[in-house]
Amino acid sequence: MSKNVLLAVDLNHESSWRKALPEAVSMVTEGGTLHVLTVIPSFGTSLVGSFFPSDFADKAEAEARAALARLVAREVPEGVRVETSVAHGTIYRKIIETADEMGADLIVMAAARSEMQDYLLGPNAARVVRHASQSVYVVRE
Repeated sequence: MSKNVLLAVDLNHESSWRKALPEAVSMVTEGGTLHVLTVIPSFGTSLVGSFFPSDFADKAEAEARAALARLVAREVPEGVRVETSVAHGTIYRKIIETADEMGADLIVMAAARSEMQDYLLGPNAARVVRHASQSVYVVRE
């Protein structure tokens, strides 16, 4: 059990939270907080970003915040203290940075399935496992 649990989700893929969210909820101790994070990937180069409208990032963040709030309201049981956040950037880096900033005891995330599902974690989950200072609980999708 942990006092501060960070759950990383991809709002575009239900499989990223369907099994992981109940696991994360069960790991939050009484008086603890479940932090739910989604990361909007960066555009990469400024050249790529120039193809998007100037307000695209703001709109994407607003939509992600609204979708995250709906997910939490619908799926997190009553009585669980929960905070949400949206970050921009490289997914695994933002997960690790957020975990460090909020003082997470544990990171929970789903592992992407692949053809070699018995041998590989998804690339973001694998990087978080390798680089995070916190324990990481990986839930198979």
